[in-house]
Amino acid sequence: MTATLALPLILDRHIPWWIAEQYGVRIFDVSGTLAERARRPVAEGAPQHGISFDPPLRGTTLQISAYDRPPAFGNSALLGAIVALASFAVLALVVVQRNAVHRRRAEERLRAEMAFRRSMEESLTVGLRAKDHNGRILYVNAAFCKLVGLPAETLIGRDPPMPYWAPETLAETLDRQRQLREGQAVPQAFESRFRRADGSEIDVQVFEAPLIDAAGRHRGWMGSIIDITEARRAARLAREQDETMARTGRLVTLGEMASTLAHELNQPLGAIASYAAGGLNLLDQGRNDPGLIRGALEKMATQARRAGLIIRRIQDFVKKREPQFVALDLAEVAADAIGLLGADAREMRVRLRLEAPPDLPQVAADRILLEQVLVNLIRNGMEAMAEGPRSGDVLAVRLTAQGETVRLEVIDRGPGIPEALSGKLFDPFTSTKSHGMGMGLNICRSIVELHHGTLEHAPNPPGGTVFAVTLPAGPPPATGDRAEAAKEATP
Repeated sequence: MTATLALPLILDRHIPWWIAEQYGVRIFDVSGTLAERARRPVAEGAPQHGISFDPPLRGTTLQISAYDRPPAFGNSALLGAIVALASFAVLALVVVQRNAVHRRRAEERLRAEMAFRRSMEESLTVGLRAKDHNGRILYVNAAFCKLVGLPAETLIGRDPPMPYWAPETLAETLDRQRQLREGQAVPQAFESRFRRADGSEIDVQVFEAPLIDAAGRHRGWMGSIIDITEARRAARLAREQDETMARTGRLVTLGEMASTLAHELNQPLGAIASYAAGGLNLLDQGRNDPGLIRGALEKMATQARRAGLIIRRIQDFVKKREPQFVALDLAEVAADAIGLLGADAREMRVRLRLEAPPDLPQVAADRILLEQVLVNLIRNGMEAMAEGPRSGDVLAVRLTAQGETVRLEVIDRGPGIPEALSGKLFDPFTSTKSHGMGMGLNICRSIVELHHGTLEHAPNPPGGTVFAVTLPAGPPPATGDRAEAAKEATP
């Protein structure tokens, strides 16, 4: 059987186009080229490869040749590119691996930091509460939940009014919430009352600070809440103890003055008895002269009023009561204290002198408490002048105005205060007298500090000691603020 082959047709049909684009293909034998498929001429010296095409054609060869000669630089560049790409891939893998390690470490540090911060927040005894401008709670810590007796799930996301607000402070709390929403973003502090889930009420101190997010926007308020119920109770007990101590001091002072007070009362009572006996004598003698009898009765009434005034002063002096801050003229208070100690001064051969300007400003104070301070200071000065060497017989009570304060000085002419006791004279149980309890000056300083004043002492250059009380001048606080002012000023 004889077959006829069309070699060009075979090359066109059976050689893939992508091979023909890059290589030239031909079939040749010893006589020359039999068929060829080439897009362009093959360069001389270009790479080529041939295989036997026998069969089907005896003595023929199929050859494939590259169109161009491969440059040496191209091979080197290709090899360099491969090496560079491989190096870049390795470097990229190293960088990715290191970034992954750093990211894992950062995540671990972040988790540790978050856990630490959460631990700190949960271990705080101060309640923390975050809320937005509308008052909706965004966050609470465990201390706040314990403070109000409610779980965090009940509180977070809740809008006002809150279940822990005391009913009696509801209107005030809503008004304060409105002020926070409409006011400036500045820290604020106030006191309020909370009602716990069990129905008990507590006093709290609230500190509100602006809640600023990472973008610098004011999102709401961060509150720190402290339970001050026990602190208020302790302050109230301390205030009651101070009042009791002050009253005890007045009783001790009254006991020391008992003999002189009895003498002061004996004078008007003796006069009353004398006038009464004189009136009876007139009646017994039949001398019913209305003028004489009326004069005797008027003198009896005068002496009775004098005795009643002494007794009323004693009652006011020792009576237990709350401090009453009113506008006082210190000159009048000093005059009353000097009058109360007049008999003691005569017995100790001391002359009491009051020096006060006519235009002295008033002070907001409790009359009885200030009188107690003056009585103690004046009596201490008189006893010092009576017991020790003195440089004069006048004890001066001097009042002066100094700017927005009034200064009251008790100036004695006694032996002065020893240097060893000067620094601790106001400490409890410290006294310069052999029979003293050492509580008088401590009580005096507590009373003066209750009035937002100071009590100091200094040597008197001519001899003796100067005790100086400095009090702020001005009207008393509003009625609703007096008890609160006394409470805040309690030492």
